[in-house]
Amino acid sequence: MFKKFFSEFRIPIRYHLLFWLIYFIFNFFRFATINNDYWYSLKSNLIEFPLNIIITYFTIYYLIPKFILKKKYLQFFLLFTLSLALFYLTRTGLNYILVSENIWPEAQGNQEPFTVIHVVELVIGAIYVIALVSAIKLTYDWVNEKKRNDDLQRMQLETELNFLKSQIQPHFFFNTLNNLYALVIKNSPKAPNVVMKLSEIMQYVLYEVKEPTISLMKSINYLYSYLELEKLRYGERVKSNISIEGNIDDIEIPPLLFLPFLENCFKHGAKHQTDINVNIAFVVKDNFLYFTVENDFVKSDDTATKHGIGIENTKRRLQLLYGSSYSLKTRSKGNIYTVNLKLPLHED
Repeated sequence: MFKKFFSEFRIPIRYHLLFWLIYFIFNFFRFATINNDYWYSLKSNLIEFPLNIIITYFTIYYLIPKFILKKKYLQFFLLFTLSLALFYLTRTGLNYILVSENIWPEAQGNQEPFTVIHVVELVIGAIYVIALVSAIKLTYDWVNEKKRNDDLQRMQLETELNFLKSQIQPHFFFNTLNNLYALVIKNSPKAPNVVMKLSEIMQYVLYEVKEPTISLMKSINYLYSYLELEKLRYGERVKSNISIEGNIDDIEIPPLLFLPFLENCFKHGAKHQTDINVNIAFVVKDNFLYFTVENDFVKSDDTATKHGIGIENTKRRLQLLYGSSYSLKTRSKGNIYTVNLKLPLHED
C-alpha cells in the first residue's frame, strides 16, 4: 500500500521538500508578525505543518484518484468532510495541550474552540493548502503529459516517415530491376551501364536516406542519375532538361522527395510516346523552393486506373513534414502533365 502511495509522487521528492520548507517559513513569519510572538508561531506551526501535509497528500493521492476520477462524488465528499473534521479535532487538541490554552490568539479576545468561526477558519486554511498543492501538481502533470504526448506523436511521425521511405526504396528498385531484366533478356549492351548507374543510386538510397535531410544539390544529382538510367533504357527517345534558378548551396530537403514525380513521367509518359520529353525546374525565391516537372503523355485506360504507391506516399510525407505550409498542384492540359510543388525553406 505504501509503495503504491509513494509511487504516485511523480514530482521529485526534492521539490516536495522545497515547497513545504517555503510554506513553513512563510507561515511561521506570517503568524509571528501578527502576534509578535515568534515562539508561539514556531510551536503552533510545528503542530499544524505535519497535519497539513497528511491531509493534503491523503486528498490528492488517495481520495481524488479513488473517488473523483471514478465519479464517486458522494463517497469523496463524505470522506473529505471526515478528514477535515479529524484535522480540526487533532490540530485544536494538540494546540490546546502542547502550545497554549488560548487556541486562537490571532483573533481578538480569548476565543473558545468548536465555535463556528474557529472551525471555518481552520477548515478554510486546510482547504487553501490542499487547493494550492493540487494546482501545482495538476500543472506539473499537465506539462509532463503534454511533453509525453508530443514525444509520442513525434515518434509516431518518425516511424511513419521511415515506413514511407522504406516503401519508396523497394518500389524504385523493383521498377529498375524489371528494366534491367528486359535488357538482359535482349542481350543489350546497355545492361552493364544500367548495373553501374543502379549501383550509384543504391549507394545514395541505402546511405543518404537515413538522414532526415540532404542537400538539394545531392537530390538534383540523384534525379540526374535516374534520368541517365532511363536514357540507357529508352535511348534517344528521352529528351530531358533540368534548370536551376537561385542559390541552392545551403538548402536541405527530405530525401527521396522528388523521385516519385520523375518516375511518374516514365510510367505514364513512355509507353505510348515516340519521344519522352521531361522538363524539370528548381526555383528558389522568397524563402520558398518551387519544383516543377513537365512531361508529355497520352491518356489511356491504364493511365486513369493504375496508381502506384510512390505518389501517394510522397503526398503523405509532405503532409507529415510540412503540414499546411506546402502546396502541391497537378495539371493536365492537352498532352502535357505538370506537377508544381512549393516548399517552405528553413523549416524544422
